[in-house]
Amino acid sequence: MENQTGEKNKMSEHASAISSKSATELDISSEQIAAGLRKKPRVGETFIQTFLFLAGAVSILTTIGIVWVLATESINFFTHLSWEESNKELVSAISATDTSLLASEGGRSIKEGQLIRLGNSEEYMNVLAVDGQVISVERGADGTVPADHRSGLDIFFAEKVTIREFVTSTKWNPQIGQFGIWPLFNATIMTSVVAMLVALPLGLSVAIYLSEYASERARSILKPILEVLSGIPTVVYGYFALTFMTPILRSIFGADTVQIYNTASAGIVIGILILPLVSSMSEDALHAVPNSLREAAFGMGATKLETAVKVVLPAALSGITAAFIVSISRAIGETMIVAIAAGAGPNFTFNPFDAAETMTGHIVRISGGDLSYDSIDYNSIFAIGLVLFLITLSLNIISRRIVRRFREVYE
Repeated sequence: MENQTGEKNKMSEHASAISSKSATELDISSEQIAAGLRKKPRVGETFIQTFLFLAGAVSILTTIGIVWVLATESINFFTHLSWEESNKELVSAISATDTSLLASEGGRSIKEGQLIRLGNSEEYMNVLAVDGQVISVERGADGTVPADHRSGLDIFFAEKVTIREFVTSTKWNPQIGQFGIWPLFNATIMTSVVAMLVALPLGLSVAIYLSEYASERARSILKPILEVLSGIPTVVYGYFALTFMTPILRSIFGADTVQIYNTASAGIVIGILILPLVSSMSEDALHAVPNSLREAAFGMGATKLETAVKVVLPAALSGITAAFIVSISRAIGETMIVAIAAGAGPNFTFNPFDAAETMTGHIVRISGGDLSYDSIDYNSIFAIGLVLFLITLSLNIISRRIVRRFREVYE
């Protein structure tokens, strides 16, 4: 019995030793595993991550810079004083304390509330009243210092563009101080509407055909061919509109009705330009609809056309709407086609067969002239650009809301 008891004790001690050893080995293995799972420095991954971050930061900073330039230059446009000659002269000298001056006859009229200046003087004067040739003024306006002025000095009056004039006036002529945005805005909208009337129905029809009717072989051939239109330079489209589309319109509606430069031909060709964008994005949205919906419609006895129009099209509505709005933004921002074919002068008209200048076309035309830096004409370019930016920004916001509203998720 004692021998058996001793053997049992030895066996227990041996088992305890094995257990302790196993536990020790287990602890070492856990530590090794933890060390193996610990994050190790990877120079390549860090470099790629840093590069991607810098790329995103540059794009964001570039956007901020563009908005900053548009905003600051537009503010200069609305606060800039443009001095115009009145073709009047100061008849008699005045001292720094005089509050009335005698102007010569003729010339342009000076009105109450205007800001005037004598010659190249740094003093500004507010016009309080005008009685014939006698002009009552408030001296030292806008913080300037009153000074003595000799006779014979030319009288200048200041012109400043107001936001009210900018958004309500229908005349744009920077040479005589008219800055109403409506002629340019109206021409831009007309060309864009004509382009949408061409591109949206044709683009959607092409998308439905490629998605629902064309075989994979036909789809793989036709879609790249259609997208070749996007690679043609827009200046070529401009001359195509001028030398091909305009003569067709003149032969149909008459040379007396359709002017050589008109917004209709420019809009039609812009529609051809954005046709690949509409069809490609719409086709991608239609192609993403699950085949189970099509099969369910076929199982209910629907025809291929009914399935495409009543099942697939509503299911892809968010993507199609986004394609339409992106295309509208592209049409509004088009430059060379309208600069060549639409016209080279602001014209507030609703007749698409008349010549009219769009916002982008006007920017191209006057920026190529001899504009002095920080002049009111120069700053007007940025004010027009800010309007274009706000239009496209609004369209993008609307697009995102529509996509969120009508997006459908399938499992």
